[in-house]
Amino acid sequence: MGTDRPGPVSALFILVCLLVSPAAGAAGDVAVTSVAVDPAVLMPGDEGTITVAVQNTGPSTVQLGGARLYEDGVVPTGEPYPSVGDIGAGLNRTFTFAVRADAPNGTYYPRFSLDLRENGTLSHPVPVRVDGTPLSASVLEKPDAFAAGRTADLTVLVGNPRPNAASAVQVVPKGTNFTVTPSSAFIGGLAPDGSGTVAFNLTPAAETNVTFQVVWRNGINTHTADLVLPVAFGEDKRQADPVITNVEVAMEGGIYRATGDVMNAGLEPARSVLITPGAPATPTDPFRVYVVGTLDPDDISSFEVTFKADAGTTEIPLVVEYRDDDGNLYTAARPISLENRTGEETPDAGVPVPAVVVGVLVIAAALAVLWYVRRRRR
Repeated sequence: MGTDRPGPVSALFILVCLLVSPAAGAAGDVAVTSVAVDPAVLMPGDEGTITVAVQNTGPSTVQLGGARLYEDGVVPTGEPYPSVGDIGAGLNRTFTFAVRADAPNGTYYPRFSLDLRENGTLSHPVPVRVDGTPLSASVLEKPDAFAAGRTADLTVLVGNPRPNAASAVQVVPKGTNFTVTPSSAFIGGLAPDGSGTVAFNLTPAAETNVTFQVVWRNGINTHTADLVLPVAFGEDKRQADPVITNVEVAMEGGIYRATGDVMNAGLEPARSVLITPGAPATPTDPFRVYVVGTLDPDDISSFEVTFKADAGTTEIPLVVEYRDDDGNLYTAARPISLENRTGEETPDAGVPVPAVVVGVLVIAAALAVLWYVRRRRR
């Protein structure tokens, strides 16, 4: 019994079926569907990752060899994929490479390569941007001048001029000869062109430099930028300014009595205001020290102090002591003259000067009338 052999037509049909069989797949069926760089923009020296996703869009399995990333400004720091295996129809594969930016600012194109074995090689350039622009910082609010021991309110503005977001942004004051609260301030994430502010209370003990260090992360990489604020002492244009006016000095039983007004011409309150006579005067009872208390801006209060002074003393200072809101002590002195004082007041002081003048005028008028009458009689 003979064996059936396919005829010429059957053999041709089998050959055609083998040629069109989907078992082997094709290079065109595997394509790169997405790429991602983290962080989105690297700074020079930054480490990050490049992730490439591929998909088999064909109807059959495709055999894969190895996968790797070729350097271009960005250096792979991890191992390539030596053997990948197969990728089934309609399935996806993801490849992640650790990289480091070893190039200056610019855009680079490291090349992803995937071995498709008998179907060739899939190659795809990955655009990677490198930008070394740091975050910026500036002092938004500060006093006109600083003073030793006086707390100053400061506001620091942090901006993000980078093309990608910055995370975990914080500001840390650094330096010596000052105390500050808080010791650091957290802003968090800053979007591109975004900004945030933080407030500090700074109390300098001496003239110094305060460095506000801005710390942030770009991906897994930590970066810093410094803002230096010189702290120089000077006169604060807003501070309290007690001014003494309308001073009158009288002599009473060998004791001087000075009265007048004190006004706060500044823009901040003067607290615990005291007025006392300064050397060479010697404060005496009943008003060795006059306690005014608190003077708000534009407030005025009268005062009275008593003191003794040696013969020949023509001038003494009135000393004003006051404190600011932080308890810092300030002292100001106003000289007053003892020469233009009023006379000593006693029970036998006589008729007041205006009354004497009137009496003299009356007597003169009476004498004139008498002279005129006698002349007419002659």
